[in-house]
Amino acid sequence: MTSGQGGIKLAPRRRPHKLAPRLSRCSAVVLALATAAGLAGCGQAGQGGPIAPRGMLVGSEAFSQNILPQRYTCHGAGIHPPLDWSGAPANTKSLALVADDSSAPITPYIYWLVFDIQPGTTDIQEGALPTGAKQALNSAHTMSYDAPCPNGHSHWYRFTVYALNRNLALPNGAPLLKVWTEIAQATIGRGRIVVLGNP
Repeated sequence: MTSGQGGIKLAPRRRPHKLAPRLSRCSAVVLALATAAGLAGCGQAGQGGPIAPRGMLVGSEAFSQNILPQRYTCHGAGIHPPLDWSGAPANTKSLALVADDSSAPITPYIYWLVFDIQPGTTDIQEGALPTGAKQALNSAHTMSYDAPCPNGHSHWYRFTVYALNRNLALPNGAPLLKVWTEIAQATIGRGRIVVLGNP
């Protein structure tokens, strides 16, 4: 497209990022607030004030130089990667795992949320869930690993493990916001690995 006699070219308007089905802008804002107020920070110590969660280590034999292989994206097999962790506090009653996109235009975009993982568990194998673990609905409103699909530019994907002071006792397919809020209230430990996914 040109303008005036100078023939100045105007860049085409960029299309806005579309939200996943059934995820309203309001829900995205609420989730973002939950991230800042809860998952980013605090558990509760008895009747006292908020305490910082204990640090944990999270890794994966599948990630080389912090790159997410295409096998674990929509460009490959689309299965979830293997993950391992250590350092959960001694009073951990269950664990949860959240996979999200820190590069999405509206964050957080949740690809996967697993909860009620037994406290002695130290890993998740590729494409499988630990015995007894449950999955919440993700941002695409499915109860599964929604394989990331980087397109156009690279994205940073976060895999965060939370140690919780209780079982969430919610059903498979529980609403994302409900599970997210319960995790925020019960977190006593946290660890994260961040990997780069390329188109």
